[in-house]
Amino acid sequence: MAEHNQPLVIAVTGLNAIDSPGPGVAVIRALRDGLPHVRIIGLAYETLEPGIYLHDVVDKTYQIPYPSAGSDALLSRLQYIHRKENINVLIPNFDAELYNFIKIGPSLRSVGIQTFLPTQEQFDARDKINLYQFGLKYGLSVPADRIIYNSNELYGCAEALGYPLVVKGKFYDAIIAHTLEQAQKAFYKLSAKWGFPIIVQQFITGTEINIAVLGDGKGNATSIIPMRKLYITDKGKAWAGITLEDESLIELARTFVKATNWKGGCELEIMRTVSGVPYIMEINPRFPAWIYLTAGAGQNQPAALARLAMGEDVQPYEGYEVGKIFIRYSWDHITDVKEFQQISGYGETAP
Repeated sequence: MAEHNQPLVIAVTGLNAIDSPGPGVAVIRALRDGLPHVRIIGLAYETLEPGIYLHDVVDKTYQIPYPSAGSDALLSRLQYIHRKENINVLIPNFDAELYNFIKIGPSLRSVGIQTFLPTQEQFDARDKINLYQFGLKYGLSVPADRIIYNSNELYGCAEALGYPLVVKGKFYDAIIAHTLEQAQKAFYKLSAKWGFPIIVQQFITGTEINIAVLGDGKGNATSIIPMRKLYITDKGKAWAGITLEDESLIELARTFVKATNWKGGCELEIMRTVSGVPYIMEINPRFPAWIYLTAGAGQNQPAALARLAMGEDVQPYEGYEVGKIFIRYSWDHITDVKEFQQISGYGETAP
């Protein structure tokens, strides 16, 4: 960890604490709870990401280039930030940015910035495009799907999978379509937003469950916390949830970590049918937005990840509090236009 009296400097992305929040603010809250002395550097894409202006959460924020700018632009910007801040650990929190962060991982380590991310192979294996084949390989229940590039292929999807269909974007968003017209509309909307391919998935009914997981990269799960959604927004996001006691879900997560040697945080999105079969709907390769619940339940996954990144021997957690509930809320944060002008004009907040 950091030297005596020196803070551990941790850079975190995902500061968009909006109605469909990024994980960043929750990750930071967990880090502050679980580590004795930290300085948090926010990494933002947009100038109105709320986390930028929450100064009791983030100590200083820098803008970074969009993932589409490529890994060289990202590395150059991070090297500049590192010269000013001496970053110890960096925790990315968006699916779309992970490819670049994984690619520049060795370069970051060479200057002293530690990450704890999956390998490119691990990242690709659980991709939505490959998820069904992944399930077949490891004996996991995954809904049947089709990967398409043209709206005309929706006819075949409907014949093979039946209605309703779940139409998914490459990185984010899922739309349930009950008719061909709805499926076509979803196809055009998601392809315009996220590009190709589009994933069309079999619709599974049941109880939505999410599992937050931290793997050590050696086949062991350092932490597993299952959560059942209690309140879901119109975008399908959990606005409230409760920790569950369910050994079958924990064993499912262990199987995933062992099969992949998963390194870092991830979230398994599960739909458990009335007959009790847990279908893996998605595997998100980073912490979920509700990750602060793991700290509240006794297994602080972001703090454990930071310690693993710094080379500490972190033993697997053995228990957590069942029945812990998170309830998300929103409030109006008041700031000054000068702060907005500072980040907009200079790409970083004032010291």
